[in-house]
Amino acid sequence: MRFGLDLGGTKMEAIVMDGAGDIIWRQRAPTPASDYTRIVQTIGELVEASQAHVGEAVSVGIGMPGSLSPKTGRVRNSNTQSLNDKPLRQDLEARLGREVRLANDANCFALSEAKDGAGNGAQSVFGVILGTGCGGGLVMAEHLQNGVNGIGGEWGHNPLAAPTPQEVPGPACYCGRHGCNEVWISGSGFARDHHQVTGQTLTSEQIIASEAPEAQASFERLCDRLARALGAVINLVDPEVIVLGGGLSNVDALYQRLPQIWDMYIFSDVIETQLKKNQHGDSSGVRGAAWLWPNKA
Repeated sequence: MRFGLDLGGTKMEAIVMDGAGDIIWRQRAPTPASDYTRIVQTIGELVEASQAHVGEAVSVGIGMPGSLSPKTGRVRNSNTQSLNDKPLRQDLEARLGREVRLANDANCFALSEAKDGAGNGAQSVFGVILGTGCGGGLVMAEHLQNGVNGIGGEWGHNPLAAPTPQEVPGPACYCGRHGCNEVWISGSGFARDHHQVTGQTLTSEQIIASEAPEAQASFERLCDRLARALGAVINLVDPEVIVLGGGLSNVDALYQRLPQIWDMYIFSDVIETQLKKNQHGDSSGVRGAAWLWPNKA
């Protein structure tokens, strides 16, 4: 039995998944985001609750914001600030008395969709989360590509490709740089851009729903920026499938519009990359955390 946990900024979701990929137990708990010790305790309590339900020990996989430094083993780059520079894996292993596997939440999303989701059967899958932030993960032959520096697929903090003069240097990002993909093509970045151009304070959902010319113009800017950002991924990795997740993945028009634009930015006379909506929805990240363990764990 594989235990998966999605460690979000406001809530945790935990599941137990069997060898067939079926979820047989699920529980949620609030994330005590400012209290690291309590985060470790809550995860331990959820693991213990899952074991009480299934009647056996579980293999523990966790998807989290940020990643583990290969140098120190500590968490870095997490927007849940209390996790940064903490030995989360070591503390959880001490709490549970077994090995624990952790990965970035976008990596878990990509792994889930590659294993038995929208990218099932593809040799290479790039998973994208377009929500409040922007993240990515790369899976090759159903194996997550963490990279030698532990930042494989860290696409949200690449600079926006082919920026126009008006896009330079770009808005400030929390990472300390300017013009990252995240500040342009996340849901919050989309809303910020619309406000900057029109003066209107609308959510990304409200902009999408509006038929006003200025809202449609904002959507077209989003599509062009997203096509540039994904075109850079295709030029570098050439994935068979790109799967979208997060709130903006529910915008059906993206799946028609992006392939119409991205050929301008891709160095190929043929573009066979498929753009797909995720299959597992909000459960994809937690399923990917469980898939950090193979069937024969």
